[in-house]
Amino acid sequence: MNHGKLVFAQLIEFVPIKKFRQCVKRYGGEHRVRNFTCWDQFLCMAFAQLTYRESLRDIEVCLRTKSKKLYHLGIRGTVARATLARANDRRNWRIYQDFAMVLIEQARSLYSNDTFSVRLKRAAYALDSTTIDLCMTLFPWAKFRSNKAAVKLHTLMDLRGNIPSIIVISHGNTHDVNILDQLVFEAGSIYIMDRAYLDYARLYQVTQSAAFFVTRTKKNTQFRRLYSHEVNRDTGIIADQTITLTGVTSCNDYPEKLRRIVFRDPVTNKRLVFKLLPCWLQHSPIMSD
Repeated sequence: MNHGKLVFAQLIEFVPIKKFRQCVKRYGGEHRVRNFTCWDQFLCMAFAQLTYRESLRDIEVCLRTKSKKLYHLGIRGTVARATLARANDRRNWRIYQDFAMVLIEQARSLYSNDTFSVRLKRAAYALDSTTIDLCMTLFPWAKFRSNKAAVKLHTLMDLRGNIPSIIVISHGNTHDVNILDQLVFEAGSIYIMDRAYLDYARLYQVTQSAAFFVTRTKKNTQFRRLYSHEVNRDTGIIADQTITLTGVTSCNDYPEKLRRIVFRDPVTNKRLVFKLLPCWLQHSPIMSD
């Protein structure tokens, strides 16, 4: 019979509890708390996240079925739906925000040398968003459509370790491109985005920040090819061009040259067209030898 530690307890050993207690003390998180501590709350919510619990009742039922093992999980307080709801509602959310930054910093150092299958000398980030549906009755302020409520979660992901660097929650009607106005671009880094972020005036700010971007182009993009570069078609690249925009507004919004890459996916046989900023990206030592 196995008498070792439970898997969840082994995972929690990597969590710096001393740092967590410092965050709790900073905001007085356990003022007048008797038995269900902030650490108990954190363990319950971490367990819920790892085991895909869908509600407070689901968390309570799942943990109470193994009530004799809660002590070995590290949970000392009594797990009840009302207790969890009260803790989530009343305790300072900044405790967990600060602790999340501690964990992100810890994970970032572990993945600092991760190549994620592509050898890059520069930091690479992926920017995207997702819409989270809400109940119209409980969240009338988040009206998204006539019978639907929602908020939008914008995430800037560090691809080394898939660590979120920036998370912004906005109204469901907020267009993705507007989030570019809230970002501070890191010089020398690469930002990967889809066509929802194709706004040349905003993307020109990336250039002025000495950063790079990679995004899909639209079919109606007006441009003029200046010259083509030699490509190795065995890699799937069909064309590598330096272009300038010729649209009525796009040429003013982005006055510099762009690099245009045409790639054919060997799996789906789909033809993809990318724009990279700026055009001298091809000559810079981004990839290691």
